[in-house]
Amino acid sequence: MRVVLYGKAFGKDYDEMMREMLRFLQESEVEIIVYEPFWNDIKHCFDESISYSFLKKTDDIKGKADVLFSFGGDGTILDSVPIIRDSGVPVCGINTGNLGFLSSVSPKETIDAVKKIIDGNYEIERRSLIKINDKNNIFNGINYALNEISICRKDNGSLIVVNVFIDDMLLNTYWADGIILATPTGSTAYSMSVGGPIMTPNADSFLITPIAAHNLSVRPVVIPDKSKVKIKVEGRCDSFALGLDSRIVLADKSLEIEIEKTDFCFNMIKLPNKNFFETIRKKLSWGNDLRN
Repeated sequence: MRVVLYGKAFGKDYDEMMREMLRFLQESEVEIIVYEPFWNDIKHCFDESISYSFLKKTDDIKGKADVLFSFGGDGTILDSVPIIRDSGVPVCGINTGNLGFLSSVSPKETIDAVKKIIDGNYEIERRSLIKINDKNNIFNGINYALNEISICRKDNGSLIVVNVFIDDMLLNTYWADGIILATPTGSTAYSMSVGGPIMTPNADSFLITPIAAHNLSVRPVVIPDKSKVKIKVEGRCDSFALGLDSRIVLADKSLEIEIEKTDFCFNMIKLPNKNFFETIRKKLSWGNDLRN
């Protein structure tokens, strides 16, 4: 087995966890590959007995790894999307960050998780991705997102006007700060923070959630993920903020945005002792006794 160790930063509180994981991988004859930009954060955890190689930022991961371990929070997993691309390499999130809807393995569970993965004792959750038709290549070929596509005003000035068409039929004209088109995975992210519903990861749907809509009767809408969405932006400003997860560019309002589901998925590792409902109960503190 070949595993990639990936992250954006790594706190000293987790050094011993990393050392233990490295020793276990070495003893299990697993090939260790370190994402090169992550190396400076964890190099002090390696000793002379640990063999490893590098995955460079420009390398294509396809055919070079069997699993990617992401150390951090959900944002770190989102940042791995341009690395994973359409390779199908499954990702296991070790939660050394904050939220952890995606990075659901706690540091103390790391070795047990690694054992299960080496033994093949896990399932693959196929997470839908959403993409724009990026004819102008404004996202440099990575024109898809795991959580959401967002269309927002670029500053604190006027509202933007967003016309949304579903399969060439007008859904609504939104007068708002913007709108979010979220995947089931993204339903627990930005969309949830502005009042959108939560969807299970295997739902065959996308979610359209307005951001601070001027008309209070406007509500989130769930659509089939087979739908094709077109968006036209109007308003006083000549540009708007277009986001794919954490990657944001300014786009001219003359740009007509075409959105649909990708023909490949992002594979998340699901361990036997983990399930979506348990995760959201814990993260959102559902069922807590408010009398205490």
